[in-house]
Amino acid sequence: MLMLPTLATIGSSAFFSAEDRDAIRAAIERAEAETSGEIKVHIEPKCSGDVLARATQMFEKLGMHQTELRNGVLFYLAYEDRRFAIVGDAGIHAAVTEGFWDEIKVGMQVKFRQGRFVDGLAEGIAKAGQHLAQAFPVRAGDNNELSDDISFG
Repeated sequence: MLMLPTLATIGSSAFFSAEDRDAIRAAIERAEAETSGEIKVHIEPKCSGDVLARATQMFEKLGMHQTELRNGVLFYLAYEDRRFAIVGDAGIHAAVTEGFWDEIKVGMQVKFRQGRFVDGLAEGIAKAGQHLAQAFPVRAGDNNELSDDISFG
């Protein structure tokens, strides 16, 4: 599990339009087309307390720890508090190299600081999906274990 540093700026309560949500869902679908891994995005305005603890709590609440291969990844964003985290399950942590999550974090932060939140999430999702595809390729009979819809808190 990895906590990512505070972002420079984030917008208002009407954070993502319907088109933005569709673009994020499409990024998840593209990434998951090549892997048995599961990717989810959870967005809420505020995060009371530690962002990593909250992201981990949402990871469990969303049932991401119950995937067959323990290969789920949650992108968590608390936009009013300008904080985000990436939480990966045990299976994906065993498959990634040190610095992998930092690489994703840096690319996302650059886009976020430019106000390009959809692009930042899509880039992070794509990078996580590429690694998931190598470590957890699609298997015969693979089912999408979790909804690709964004969850909101």
